[in-house]
Amino acid sequence: MKAPVLTHFCDLAVDLAPIMELGPGRAGQRRIIPIVGGTVSGRLTGRILNLGADWQTVFADGVADLDTRYAMETDDGAVIEVINRGIRHGPDGVIRRIAAGEDVDPSEYYMRTHATLETGDPRYDWVNRMLFIGTGGRYANQVRISLFSID
Repeated sequence: MKAPVLTHFCDLAVDLAPIMELGPGRAGQRRIIPIVGGTVSGRLTGRILNLGADWQTVFADGVADLDTRYAMETDDGAVIEVINRGIRHGPDGVIRRIAAGEDVDPSEYYMRTHATLETGDPRYDWVNRMLFIGTGGRYANQVRISLFSID
């Protein structure tokens, strides 16, 4: 079997509202991070809509389970849902700096995702049949993710 090939698909700059702490849950610290806008560039271009959130669980070992659902609108008006799951972890000091709102170089920690896109717009129905891998970085008020199609 042929090994999959990753091809750069698009870059997401996802704007975030302040974290809403829910407190401890059964699996770890629960929090919601509202998604309030942003941009899409690459094979798709457009904007991130002001709806959606990252429903995170931060486990006792510091690993953050990322569970996001939001939508983008392409420059030509198609609405595409994004479901992006992943994990983020790193050295304690680095994670504390991120939590304090510092912009930390993403090379200092691990943040990877897997995404699916879905739309009813026939011009973009091909995204419904693709899988994506992402690499990302958390900044003070934004997450930046580069998505790569798995070919």
